[in-house]
Amino acid sequence: MALALAWLIAMTSGDETRVLSRTTCAIVGGGPAGLVLGLLLARAGIQVTVLEKHADFLRDFRGDTVHPSTLGLLDELGLFERFATLQQSHLTRVSVPGADGGQVVLADFSRLPLRHPYIAMVPQWDLLNLLADAAASEPSFTLLMEHPVTGVIRDGDRVVGVDYDSTVGPGRLSADLTIACDGRWSVVRQSADLPAREFPVGFDVWWYRVPSDSKGDDALLPRIGVRRAAVVIPREGYRQVAELRLKGADPGIRDRGIDVFRKESAELLPDLAVGLAGLSSMDDVKHLDVRVDRLQRWYAPGVLCIGDAAHAMSPVGGVGINLAVQDAVAAARLLARPLREGRLAHANSTRYLARVQRRRMIPTALLQRLQRVIHAAVIMRVLHGKVTTPPPLLGWVLERVPALTAIPAFLIGVGPCPERAPGWARRSS
Repeated sequence: MALALAWLIAMTSGDETRVLSRTTCAIVGGGPAGLVLGLLLARAGIQVTVLEKHADFLRDFRGDTVHPSTLGLLDELGLFERFATLQQSHLTRVSVPGADGGQVVLADFSRLPLRHPYIAMVPQWDLLNLLADAAASEPSFTLLMEHPVTGVIRDGDRVVGVDYDSTVGPGRLSADLTIACDGRWSVVRQSADLPAREFPVGFDVWWYRVPSDSKGDDALLPRIGVRRAAVVIPREGYRQVAELRLKGADPGIRDRGIDVFRKESAELLPDLAVGLAGLSSMDDVKHLDVRVDRLQRWYAPGVLCIGDAAHAMSPVGGVGINLAVQDAVAAARLLARPLREGRLAHANSTRYLARVQRRRMIPTALLQRLQRVIHAAVIMRVLHGKVTTPPPLLGWVLERVPALTAIPAFLIGVGPCPERAPGWARRSS
């Protein structure tokens, strides 16, 4: 109480008044991990506040993949029927062009013994709105939009909340525990000064969408050219393209202009050449600086990082969102009881946070290692002109033993350590 009063006095001076408030768990970032975690903790009866810096969830080229394990989670939470009403397309296969002009199926999700053996392609804002709406029905849940967090509050070496901006001015929120779900450029992660290990990545991604009258296919088809590669994601009414080029190329690409970009992309994607004319300027092409890193320690007294805030993932396989959601489920299951009992407000509470890292570190490290192998063995060889088609032996083996395509499908769609919703969070549809 004395500490709270001291804060209130310190933050009120002159013409500026900073509003002081309190919650049990402050979650920074209203992405999939933040909202799933907030929903789960609220269903445990914990007072939880999610701070999201934007006014809404409407942003292009966020990860739109909802993997089979996340679809199963929505089932467990009683949300799948509502999710099924959202506009979406389903991917059941990942294929690449073969040396003989055919297609080689690398991953076949339909072989997985799951209720939902596919990846659902859904605009992420629709998924986030669904999660936010479900969480809003819980009395202990609060979502603060347009509340960008600017740093953490410390009491000695312990994080005791966050500072934020808002449309009515700056403020601060004290909390027993602060959880960073604010992505690879996490303000909380930087403010808490948690050490990270970064792995080199030699390529970036340029995202754009191409209008298409073709009906949405059920296969994701990477394209390989000379020193070029792209992944074409089928969507209803358009194709979402992720084009891979060498890191550092963005300034030169933008200097050459949209006409050159359309010409180069049409050479790689001749079947989309007509639709590429719809790119009116380089503003239609979004650059993603690909990073792969991992915090050596995901926590400090009073603060925990999960998802991309703890481990930035490559877009390869689209596993980042799935991994972040599973982090959130594990964190909710392991922390709900100590949060409810007030044990995370004490100085020796880091042992509870360490359990989350121990649970999630191995699957994270395995998937990052797999991504880095694909970077070196496939992507960089393509971008340096050493590979233009998959190895013929790979196609030969997969054609004769198609059951092998279930292995990459499992790694992409489920992951090495899938998480199930805790019993207290489950609902019937």
